[in-house]
Amino acid sequence: MEKFATALEMVTDLKPDGPVFAARPHAAGRAARWFIKNFPGEVAYAYKANSSVFLLGALYGAGITQFDVASIAELEDAATIPGVRLHFMHPVKSRLAIRRAYFDYDIKCFALDTEDELQKIVEETEGAKDLELFVRLSVSAKNSRVPLEHKFGITGQKAQRLLVKTRQVADELGITFHVGSQTTTPDAYAMAFDEVKKHIVKAGVVVDAIDIGGGFPSRYTDSVPARLSDFIDVIKASMAKMPVTEHCRLICEPGRALVAEAESLIVKVDLRKGNQLFINDGGYGALFDAAHLGFVFPVRLIRDGADPNEALEPFEFWGPTCDSIDYMKGPFMLPGSVREGDYIEIGNVGAYSRAMATRFNGYGLYTDVILQDEPIYSIYTEDLEPVARNA
Repeated sequence: MEKFATALEMVTDLKPDGPVFAARPHAAGRAARWFIKNFPGEVAYAYKANSSVFLLGALYGAGITQFDVASIAELEDAATIPGVRLHFMHPVKSRLAIRRAYFDYDIKCFALDTEDELQKIVEETEGAKDLELFVRLSVSAKNSRVPLEHKFGITGQKAQRLLVKTRQVADELGITFHVGSQTTTPDAYAMAFDEVKKHIVKAGVVVDAIDIGGGFPSRYTDSVPARLSDFIDVIKASMAKMPVTEHCRLICEPGRALVAEAESLIVKVDLRKGNQLFINDGGYGALFDAAHLGFVFPVRLIRDGADPNEALEPFEFWGPTCDSIDYMKGPFMLPGSVREGDYIEIGNVGAYSRAMATRFNGYGLYTDVILQDEPIYSIYTEDLEPVARNA
């Protein structure tokens, strides 16, 4: 794996014609160390966010040894990492997946949100007595970019009945929830804890663990979240009021917050039409979130001799495929002189971008490199100005 000090050094040396994933493992390691130091419980990485070996190695090296997996394929991949503890937290699993997870990989921890799923788990583990079962509750999403309460989660009297039934068969009973991806204000967690508290009291069950899922934010051009320390303060205060014993485990499953800063995408401009730039990756590739969810990633021009003080103008991006929905509105702020043949760094794409890329139209092939400089934006270092400077 080739390493470069900066993206400019990389494009000068390689002159890539295709898109490049530029990993910054040191950024992932920094994020992992922050969570391990500051979160008042256990930290499990959401494997789906990015399974790049470069970033996984950085997380593991920093002390992340628990992983949230959502499929047998993820489980098989993560299980190759020595000494890890895996949580199968998808609330709906096939019978084969449950059986293989328990008997082939010694997975004890499963999530569920229906009585039917509970019955499947009991049957396929042959009535195992060592299960850690987490009931997924539905909580309101507040100030989240991608609300997640519509597909999974149970509420009301059904939730309380499921908690009681799960308690009867689980060695450890847990509750889990998710406030939504890219949640920018900590009060979302306070509201979720209040909802969980009501269900525990009404169900009258002893809860051994609370898994607050992910939702922790990263920084984007169009999204400036509250400080991560504010989230931790709210979580600590909320947990202190929960009707649980002092031995109740607290778990989080960050994905975006651990790896978003740790990868950039370097693209090349194939054509300019006014304020529209046709680039060599797009919505069918690593820029799914920009195309379909409206994320505005930070960008900077990578050009030798670029004027760092040149005025920035708003641009739209078109991807390389023949499909007209391969479009990213932005606005992406770049120097007005940007032209065909220039390279652009699209920053903070480490969460989900690599995982979402397809081979549509034959695109989707990437070169991998490692960069040793800092991300465009960081929520972990106060000395980095959140400004997309031109290289």
